Amino acid sequence: MLLVLLIVVAPIAAGALIFALPRNDRTISRGAGTAVAIATFAMLIAARDAQWSVRWLSRPFEAAFHFGTTPVSFWIALLLALCTACAVATTRVARTRDFVALMLMLEGTMLGLFLARDLLVFALFWDLMLVPVFFGLVGWGEHPATAWRYFIYNFAGGLTLLLATAAFGVIYGSTDVIGRADAHLVGAWAPWIYAGFAFAFLVKAPIWPLHTWMPPTYGGLPSPMVSVVSAVQSKAGLYGFIAIGLALLPDYVREYADPLMVLGAISLIYGAVVALVQNDAKRVVAYSSLSHLGLIIIAVASGNRIALAGAVVYIVAHGLFSAALFMVLGYLEEREGTRSLLRLGGLGWKNPRLAGALCIAALAALGLPGLAGFVGELIILVGVYQAGYVWPVIVALVGIVIASAYMIRLYQDLMNGPEVADVPVRGDLTWLEGLAVAPLLAALVIVGIYPVPLLRL
Repeated sequence: MLLVLLIVVAPIAAGALIFALPRNDRTISRGAGTAVAIATFAMLIAARDAQWSVRWLSRPFEAAFHFGTTPVSFWIALLLALCTACAVATTRVARTRDFVALMLMLEGTMLGLFLARDLLVFALFWDLMLVPVFFGLVGWGEHPATAWRYFIYNFAGGLTLLLATAAFGVIYGSTDVIGRADAHLVGAWAPWIYAGFAFAFLVKAPIWPLHTWMPPTYGGLPSPMVSVVSAVQSKAGLYGFIAIGLALLPDYVREYADPLMVLGAISLIYGAVVALVQNDAKRVVAYSSLSHLGLIIIAVASGNRIALAGAVVYIVAHGLFSAALFMVLGYLEEREGTRSLLRLGGLGWKNPRLAGALCIAALAALGLPGLAGFVGELIILVGVYQAGYVWPVIVALVGIVIASAYMIRLYQDLMNGPEVADVPVRGDLTWLEGLAVAPLLAALVIVGIYPVPLLRL
């Protein structure tokens, strides 16, 4: 079904075409980018069970341009299209035309990764999705060196992924295996292939100690792009563990579950503690992401079906509230000219809509019952405990308590703290900004109340 191919190609082609618009245009490029993302969302729903495949390699192994959704990738792709539409709709950076074009290309390359059913295509899009973020950091980032740190770390992971993919193809005879229930690899080379995959996935997630590219990247990128990168691109590694590690090399995921569990636990606590002492609002959210993703790694390492269901819910939940947090903090930074917690305070009284949006997103991040974050956390903890891992559950509970502390601190310092005299308090959320962030907040409530579609996976 060609619609699946169009889902991948359309955003990339649209991004290229937007470069032909007038250089100083904002409205047309922003509107076109939003329309493409919304159309992509609609096409994903229409093509939920569709596939498209063309073989392009027969030696030394079979490979195909094979695209189609898996039960997990479908929801991540929907999350991507939603976050892209919301982020692009209110983009107000310099050279808006070029930035919107990069955002659409980022969406297309990530869709290519999540919809790939062939390992080699997956690996190719893994590297392609680095390019828009790299140029986003070069063109709009705060420090150009951050772009090279991001690229070197993630390209190193992409290289091991490509080598592991080639080895898998040679041994198994085909890389057209994502989503197949019978494609299990064993043998002397299988542990090394798993190690190559795992390294790439841990870098991308990221997980301690491979996380050092993440805080400067999240702090340096413009808020529209970092909202998509944090919400979805970081999920590529987690999706890889589920769709490739657990599906194709389950014996080795189980064999090396304990080291993976330890790395997840360290990331969970380390990210939470560092977020608690940050004075940069965006870095609070960046380190909180490190903590939340550590919890998902614990769920994956447990191998328990209930924990994995919780992991999928939490992947979607984290994408929603991290995107909402970065977008709201971006609106705030545009108004006040700073995101330092030491220079902001008392904004809630004159900005009730801004305060309300930040409050809902922060409450979802700290795991308030009734919102999506709580559902994911609860199911993960139940599944991990059921799998016989008690100490990770205790560690996770400590991390959740610390999450409450840093999210309440973030909200209180920005909205209820003492006003800072030399920082002007400007207007509240506009109708367009409210309309852009509302779908993310609404989805947090809907998934929190009715997570059944995700739990059926």
